[in-house]
Amino acid sequence: MKQQTVLELLNSEDFQQDVIVKGWVRTFRANRFIALNDGSTINNIQCVVDFENTDEALLRRITTGAALEIHGTLVESQGKGQKVEVQAKEVIVHGDSNPDEYPIQPKRHSFEFLRDNAHLRTRTNTFSAVMRVRSTLAFAIHQYFNSNGFYYMHTPIITGSDAEGAGEMFRVTSLDMKNPPIKDGDIDHSEDFFGKETNLTVSGQLEAETYAMSMGKVYTFGPTFRAENSNTSRHLAEFWMIEPEVAFMELDGNMDLAEDFMKYVLSYVLEHNREDLEFLEQRLLQEEKSKPQNERSDMTLTEKLRFVIDNNFKRVSYTEAVEILRNSKPNKKKKFDYIIEEWGADLQSEHERFLVEKHFKCPVILFDYPANIKAFYMRLNDDGKTVRAMDILFPGIGEIVGGSQREERYEVLKEKMAALDIPEEELWWYLDLRKYGTAVHSGFGLGFERLVMFATGMGNIRDVIPYPRTPQNAEF
Repeated sequence: MKQQTVLELLNSEDFQQDVIVKGWVRTFRANRFIALNDGSTINNIQCVVDFENTDEALLRRITTGAALEIHGTLVESQGKGQKVEVQAKEVIVHGDSNPDEYPIQPKRHSFEFLRDNAHLRTRTNTFSAVMRVRSTLAFAIHQYFNSNGFYYMHTPIITGSDAEGAGEMFRVTSLDMKNPPIKDGDIDHSEDFFGKETNLTVSGQLEAETYAMSMGKVYTFGPTFRAENSNTSRHLAEFWMIEPEVAFMELDGNMDLAEDFMKYVLSYVLEHNREDLEFLEQRLLQEEKSKPQNERSDMTLTEKLRFVIDNNFKRVSYTEAVEILRNSKPNKKKKFDYIIEEWGADLQSEHERFLVEKHFKCPVILFDYPANIKAFYMRLNDDGKTVRAMDILFPGIGEIVGGSQREERYEVLKEKMAALDIPEEELWWYLDLRKYGTAVHSGFGLGFERLVMFATGMGNIRDVIPYPRTPQNAEF
């Protein structure tokens, strides 16, 4: 007799079979009904104990959070709410849980409280559902790229370059910072472990480009780091990035790839995590009811996912979008909080959401952005003032994907680096790609946690990663 998961038992119709199931107690009612969950599904299985013939000391050990192994018979349930249940013949307590001390009680807890107990929060329905969705999305990402001829590469976590040119990087050093070696008044990094100043990566894109220019189609999916002091619901210091790069692909092909990819992974999670999404949707509906009428979302969670899957993405130039926004009002009562004074300004989330939710009523891809608000590696257009960049905008969240056709021309890239004071000696290898067999190539980046937020409806990025890293917080 082998152990079966709760999910397997709930889907079984092989009644009267002897079963073994292991998991953690969610509730224990009337000294008779154990709600057991093992993480395989959002649903619990009811295990019925013959309390009259069960040792009283054992019954006292069956408390919320305790780890149990139950041997019994699978039968049709006589009660409401479940099709099957287990008639327990033997209950083994693997791990006790003191009911007076166990933090995750069978009641509604605030997300702030659960972040303080992140090591236990996946024992709640909300967080077990979120993390199963996260797992499914990760699998779908790998499956999509693998089935479309991409090679998976691991880009370095420790790097000597700043891919974004933002300077918000975590330093990596083995020096004794209380007594560092000094040369010409500065820390002498030639004596450091790598012989130079190094940091945790903010992106694997530049290294992925090197592989795309020999292997054709590659992607990275790994951790990235930003030392940005942003204590908001949308920022993390450590997060995961998906970054495909493709040789011989222009911006239009990049937009095609990103649209197809997003539709695939969201369709996959809709198909494989139906019960988790149904639960999260109900949680979100309850949350929306508590908001003022003018702040409520017009779409349910499933409707948002279908909004992306079922609609073609509208492609609009930055210039056209600015004109639309200048001549629009988000509602009858007021204009935007941030007024676009002139061409070249960066768009805010309210502008992006307006374009998606009110104006075009479909996902939007903005392209050909002003060069001065985009990164140095993006291909300069013939007008000399815009670059072949693209951002994908989704309902409820605004920008979710950012990408571009990369600058493949050696002299143009050198000029752009010089204008931004990016040393050639730091990225000599990146310039080499433009000297030896250069070609058009493109790619995009997607923050994985932003994708999980969209797919689950969670409002805070700290609730879609197992252990969030934020300013002043590196617990667990």
